[in-house]
Amino acid sequence: MRIAVLVKEVPDTYGARKLDLATGLADRDASDRVLDEVGERALEFAISYAESAPDTEVVAVSLTPEVAVNSLRKALAMGAQRVVQVADPALAGADLTLTATALAAALRKVEADLIVTGNVSTDGGAGLIPAMVAEHLGLPVVTALDTVSLTDGTGTGERTIDGGKVSVEFPLPAVISVTERMPDARFASLKGIMAAKKKPFDTLSLAELGVDADELVPRSIMTAVAERPPRGAGVKVVDDGTAATQLADFLAQKGLL
Repeated sequence: MRIAVLVKEVPDTYGARKLDLATGLADRDASDRVLDEVGERALEFAISYAESAPDTEVVAVSLTPEVAVNSLRKALAMGAQRVVQVADPALAGADLTLTATALAAALRKVEADLIVTGNVSTDGGAGLIPAMVAEHLGLPVVTALDTVSLTDGTGTGERTIDGGKVSVEFPLPAVISVTERMPDARFASLKGIMAAKKKPFDTLSLAELGVDADELVPRSIMTAVAERPPRGAGVKVVDDGTAATQLADFLAQKGLL
């Protein structure tokens, strides 16, 4: 069995978040670059399953700039057998549709029995890539799973809904996304870090994937971007016996009463 895990390099959640005012794109040099946490949880699921099923190969797949090598090697250090990186200048600032097109092309080469990804990335937050990739590949998709189990040719899991949980079952091959309710990702050991240097790391361009870069026209564009306005001064309420009235008046002005 082969499991492909879509991982993504994102700006550190605890670092600065800025837009490049010239391009409207995220300034990815404003903070450290790391693997998205929920993607790491998807990877942890795949690696844990592979440990109980020795004939399973785990392949980390990512669309990133070439400079993301160090982040992707973390996937190898955690236990993935190989990395497939899609890197091409034509994909700079790619929107969701272009990203899904390129990832689907890479996944066709991988020929996975199961494709796993996080449900929502911390930078874009759209949560659409799993379904869009599944549409390209003609596969069933099950999103936002809190638990996942695999048996021969079938997967099962649970997802949270309003007021409870629902159990789902899906045939393989399939595309699934998991939530942050999945187990935490393991720390890479020294042995894993050393082994990662010798594992296959394939970087593919659009041409190598059989995708014509000239046909990749963005379906969405940034029309305007501006610096976030500075935060205004707060309102101080001094309790001189009228604090309750002052507070009520303030809330009323803001339409909160």
